[in-house]
Amino acid sequence: MDWDKLRIFHAVADAGSLTHAGDTLHLSQSAVSRQIRALEESLNTTLFHRHARGLILTEQGELLFDATSAMSRRLDTAEARIRDSEEEVFGELRVTTTTGFGSLWLAPRLPKLYEAYPDLKIDLMLEERVLDLPMREADVAIRMKEPSQADLIRRKIMSVKMCLYASPAYVEAKGMPESTEDLKSHRLISQRVNATQVSAASQLVAELLAYDVPLSLTVNNYFGVLQAVLPGLGIGVLPDYVTQDFPDLVRILPEVESNDVPVFLAFPEELRQSRRIAAFRDFVTEEIIAYRKKRKEGLVE
Repeated sequence: MDWDKLRIFHAVADAGSLTHAGDTLHLSQSAVSRQIRALEESLNTTLFHRHARGLILTEQGELLFDATSAMSRRLDTAEARIRDSEEEVFGELRVTTTTGFGSLWLAPRLPKLYEAYPDLKIDLMLEERVLDLPMREADVAIRMKEPSQADLIRRKIMSVKMCLYASPAYVEAKGMPESTEDLKSHRLISQRVNATQVSAASQLVAELLAYDVPLSLTVNNYFGVLQAVLPGLGIGVLPDYVTQDFPDLVRILPEVESNDVPVFLAFPEELRQSRRIAAFRDFVTEEIIAYRKKRKEGLVE
């Protein structure tokens, strides 16, 4: 098959329009249309259904688009490896992690990374869904459990515990619980038990609900839980790392906590030599060392 025709087909399929694809490729609509017709003739099949609002892939077109998408991802990987020089770190790095960890721990620390590598561009994708690293949906991931996908380099970078926290204003207004039984008269804020989250967190919430603790607010990520806790709405189930950046939070019932939640950094084997990956990995490692040191000093004091 003609590589140039495949490139044009991929742009059209991605845009769903000859005009938009032409704008991306800097080609006229008629030139794009001719190339698509020529590709269809060479394959003896129809790749698009034409209608007034755009183009829709046929079944055969979807098969070809899957193939060109895989080719595009492989080319992106090759380009990334070629562009990574031995001395400089630049270009885009797509990082995925959960909304809570990304917004509460990672994002506030990124200025240090940009200070060291001003030409680096981070595309931070915060969602609970686990993106497919081998299929290049992202370059590097920080996950709350060990990745099960093959062909990944993975490293455990820290452990987290889920604990109970409240604002000083809430404790002053509602009092400090002395036992789990006392939680019955307080508002609990957490993720839903059946939400996508670490199992240790959902297990802790389930155990608290067994004491008839009223679950007054559920949020689908820990950033939202924290935003409800800070103004004094109730007692939140939150990861223990929030106390470093929000030291005024009051720990409620210190004996109540989840099991350890392992945090892993992972990236595809094929990006082992990437300078961007190495820079990000080293940055995260250094920040975790600093976090542990500061936390230990706080415990000693």
